[in-house]
Amino acid sequence: MNKDREFVQKRITRLVLVLLGLMGVVVFRYAWLQLVQGSELAERMRYQVGHDYSVQSPRGAIVDRNGRELAVSTMTKSLFVDPNHVEDAAQLAKDLSPLIDKSEEDILADIAVGGGFSWVKRRLEQSEYEAVRALIREKGYAVCLGFRDEAKRYYPNDMLAANVLGFVGTDDKGLDGIEQALDKYIKGEVTESFIYADTQERPILESIFTPHGYQGDRCKTIQLTIDSAIQFIVEQELDRAMAENDPVAITCIVMDPRTGEVLAMANRPTYNPNRFWDYDQEIWKNKSVSSIYEPGSTFKAVVAAALLQEGIVAPNQVFVDPGYVMFSGKKIQNWNGASFGTVTFADVVKQSLNTGFAIFGYDLGANKLIDYARLFGFGEPTGIELPGEEAGILYRADEMVDSDIATMAIGQSIAVTPLQLITAFCAIANDGILLKPHIVKSIKNANGSTYSETHVEEVRRTIDSATDKTLVGLLEQVVAAGGGRKATVRGYRVAGKTGTAQKVNEYGWGYDEGKYIASFCGFAPVESPQIALLVVIDEPYGVFYGGQIAAPVASRIFSQIFRYLRIEPSDAPLGIDSDDLGAEVGEGDALIENLPYRETPKEPEPQINTPKEELAPEAARVPNFYGKSIREAARLANEAGISFAAEGSGFAVNQSIGAGEIVDKGTTVKVQFSP
Repeated sequence: MNKDREFVQKRITRLVLVLLGLMGVVVFRYAWLQLVQGSELAERMRYQVGHDYSVQSPRGAIVDRNGRELAVSTMTKSLFVDPNHVEDAAQLAKDLSPLIDKSEEDILADIAVGGGFSWVKRRLEQSEYEAVRALIREKGYAVCLGFRDEAKRYYPNDMLAANVLGFVGTDDKGLDGIEQALDKYIKGEVTESFIYADTQERPILESIFTPHGYQGDRCKTIQLTIDSAIQFIVEQELDRAMAENDPVAITCIVMDPRTGEVLAMANRPTYNPNRFWDYDQEIWKNKSVSSIYEPGSTFKAVVAAALLQEGIVAPNQVFVDPGYVMFSGKKIQNWNGASFGTVTFADVVKQSLNTGFAIFGYDLGANKLIDYARLFGFGEPTGIELPGEEAGILYRADEMVDSDIATMAIGQSIAVTPLQLITAFCAIANDGILLKPHIVKSIKNANGSTYSETHVEEVRRTIDSATDKTLVGLLEQVVAAGGGRKATVRGYRVAGKTGTAQKVNEYGWGYDEGKYIASFCGFAPVESPQIALLVVIDEPYGVFYGGQIAAPVASRIFSQIFRYLRIEPSDAPLGIDSDDLGAEVGEGDALIENLPYRETPKEPEPQINTPKEELAPEAARVPNFYGKSIREAARLANEAGISFAAEGSGFAVNQSIGAGEIVDKGTTVKVQFSP
């Protein structure tokens, strides 16, 4: 009995010792795993069942001034693969390839990356997503294929305002235009997290409490000053101009001169930002801010402003046009190579006479010429909210020789951006006050509140108000009766200036033979300017004068904008339909008379007893100036071989030497004019 009891006790003791030993081993192993290998095993477990996960909200929208959507984001599915769980890579690639329009080789390369995650295709189309999802269910690919939510950028109007909007890359990063410039405001918010998930990407463990879908619209909306209706009008007319003139490119900008807001900005050729990769990178550029060119005669508006402000000329000041002038061995002549005879400065502007601007510009001097160019905003970026803006090119005054001064006065020897030029014209339209141009109206928070708003920003006054009014009158005559006649719109008063500039060659030191840039820049209605417009046509085929091809484009755009904005016709309409005009000759167009605002006085001409004998070579007979316009009087004086000094404006009512009197050639006759 005792032996049996002793035997049982020994067996129990042995069992306890074995159990204690086993327990010790377990405890030791547990301690080893926790204390020695714990970190390594935890990391291995994270790698096997967990991964980093990005929770993203969609990119903010871009809308026009009226809230119309120009760029929006939608949530789409992106396809990824877990290479660790792919059993037959070749078969998987073969099955996927036709569904997602991607080669089998590229899919195999994605799988070969290894690890637990690799993108196959991001931002699937809905049809692609449905097809892949059906494949996963059919062939059990859930262990190695999965989807993630990502935002996809979409431009509902395709090419409309493409160069302004820009586009977005695969990582929701703006790569051009507003998308790039304001990326920090528009970019979708991304929250990085780590989740544990099963083979079908369903959260497990504590990760079931972690958000793993997109978090709605949490980003800001950009409201532009662009009006999509005006933008459409502009782009439609640019397409027409491209077809009619076959140029290399066209740029057009429409602004509100009262605020500096850009209402439209367009280039041709352009691209579709929904498929930007299909286009040459050169087409992505917004030439309105990134290209520079010699403006030609459009720049004469700025030179005229400086001449009037400095008192170097007056509108009725008489100028005898020699036809050409020489500066430092460089010949400068008028567009037709001929002399216009005795004219006034108003005619110099109206007919865009290079000789007059070269001579008067030389009198102004290099320092003043550069100073006024800078006053009007040339030589530095405007600061608009767009990437890639150029500053243009201006001489240093102390480096300019005589020919540089003369050529800059006619719009050469200076390089500007289209935006700089129209901004300067906006200053002229705005009583001489230069405003900073802007294309962003406001930035809105997701809840609709205003994050920031762009206000009218006055830069500086360029010329006095009185000088500005005189200049506007001269520019109005350019359109009413000068080189810009084809920019007129019936019933509206339009002011502006045409330009035809030789194109600088690729080396930057000469001009390309036969290549020109035609342009028109102006504003309307003159009595209360609401629209400023610039059209630049680069290398047109055939006819290349700005007055012939750029001005008609401007007229059509002006006309449609007036109707769209319901701008009332002018009280005293001066507009003429382009169809009513005869064929034009060139930059200065045909030499034409002033269009009078009233009938010429019909007073009877006095009877003059003039001798019938021939005059001596050094003698001249004084014409009868009564009732003549300044332009007509200048022509008569030039034909008679005498000079005349004009006093006042309107039509001749008195002259210091009577009609028919014989005087020495070159004698000056004072003629008084009255409205």
